[in-house]
Amino acid sequence: MINEADLRELSAAQRRQLARSLAVIDYPDPLLEVTLARGRKLGALFSIVACTVLVGWIIVLLFTLHRSFHSHYWRPAWVGFDIVLLFGFAATGWAFWRGRQIVIACLLVTGTLLCCDAWFDVMLDLGTSGQWVSIASALVVELPIAFLMFAAARRLIRLSALVAVSGSAAGEPPPSLWRTALVGDRAAKPR
Repeated sequence: MINEADLRELSAAQRRQLARSLAVIDYPDPLLEVTLARGRKLGALFSIVACTVLVGWIIVLLFTLHRSFHSHYWRPAWVGFDIVLLFGFAATGWAFWRGRQIVIACLLVTGTLLCCDAWFDVMLDLGTSGQWVSIASALVVELPIAFLMFAAARRLIRLSALVAVSGSAAGEPPPSLWRTALVGDRAAKPR
């Protein structure tokens, strides 16, 4: 029987390996591993198909889109986008306030919306009198906030992985996201 004193003598890496080994023994459902492996393969296949279709679509757009375009719904499109961005910030704030894991998804979605907003503001204002304001807004406001959101999401994911793998976040550096297997997936071994 291993006691607490024996556990304290183990290095951080040895404790993590022990936690992984115990998780394998206590795996809740053997069929779940098959489901996760199948889901990873389907996800990879879907991404490959989506990338292939998107490359074709981009080529079609390059040759068929007009150089200029007038839209009757310009104002509702931008106001609607900013309303969605507002909901993203509100959901992120709520999730932080309540200490919910969903904050990671909120950070990623809101950061992505900010990047999209910066891209469209700059691209649609190029060659106009407002281009420098759009570029400055993207470089000083939107992209730095998006970067902070992505960095916060990355940190929270790493800490969540550490807690999931070892059961405790105290005193150990979070594992690398590139090397951390999906939680509950025994087939994915860190490389």
